Amino acid sequence: MAEVFGGFESAGRAVLRFLQRRLNFDLWMVTRTEGEDWIVLQSEDKGYGVEPGNVFRWADSFCSQMVRGHGPRIAPSSDRVPAYAAAPIGREVQIQSYVGIPLLLEDGDLFGTLCAIHPSTQPETIVEEQEMVELMGALLSTVLQTELKMSAEVRKSEKLQAEALTDALTLLYNRRGWDRLLATEEERCRRYGHPAAVLVVDIDHLKRVNDQQGHAAGDKLIGAVSVALRDAARPSDVVARLGGDEFGILSVETNRDGARSLLSRVRESLATVKASASVGLAMRDPAVGLVAAWEEADQRMYIEKRAR
Repeated sequence: MAEVFGGFESAGRAVLRFLQRRLNFDLWMVTRTEGEDWIVLQSEDKGYGVEPGNVFRWADSFCSQMVRGHGPRIAPSSDRVPAYAAAPIGREVQIQSYVGIPLLLEDGDLFGTLCAIHPSTQPETIVEEQEMVELMGALLSTVLQTELKMSAEVRKSEKLQAEALTDALTLLYNRRGWDRLLATEEERCRRYGHPAAVLVVDIDHLKRVNDQQGHAAGDKLIGAVSVALRDAARPSDVVARLGGDEFGILSVETNRDGARSLLSRVRESLATVKASASVGLAMRDPAVGLVAAWEEADQRMYIEKRAR
């Protein structure tokens, strides 16, 4: 078990392998809950076809019922548990036995679950393994809590290191800095299931300003927009100038409500400096990642620009 101490990801792999050997369920998973989503972070699968990055509906799962206290943590015959028998996921895949343990954050909030399913019933004696499985869950929770603290500090360090990759006019991150920070944040999102959003902003009619009023006026407009975006973003977010008139904001550990709030702040802040700009917003989809979210946000920005 020495591999456990390499971090949450390696600890999860070690625990899943150990439990699959010990209890021989076809599917073991480490998952993350985020809003209505139930995200698979890691899996040991012998037949269900479930892979890391798969997203299911949290309310449909046995785990959601277990966390609410509607079913036991180990069910040798899940059909005998009314809450599990009625769970929609049981109509999508064959499940006859179940194991589930909550994974908790430091403040006691739910992070996700350590869980398993199997297509046939198990001996009633399997409930004797509950203390051992709970110990594995507590171990993963402790490793997770420690690593999330370290991750926050690492993120700060990454931003400091990337300060050399800044745009001279706006002092925001330039395209190289954006690419680097987007990649490191994607790795965190993949490992922990963090939600994130990408917002793309494109100044309207910058060329017209440059042609009619001169490049000094254009630079002044770019500077005003950069200040407005920095004011709208949180300190943990990444704000970058991606091109001549295009900017990006990577909003880390942000759910849909937080992303909508950011969009409102950006529009209000742009109005304050009397800047007209087209804006696109997209959430990270765990199946495709942050680069795809950036591309989607860029497309939505162009849709708004054409509508103007």
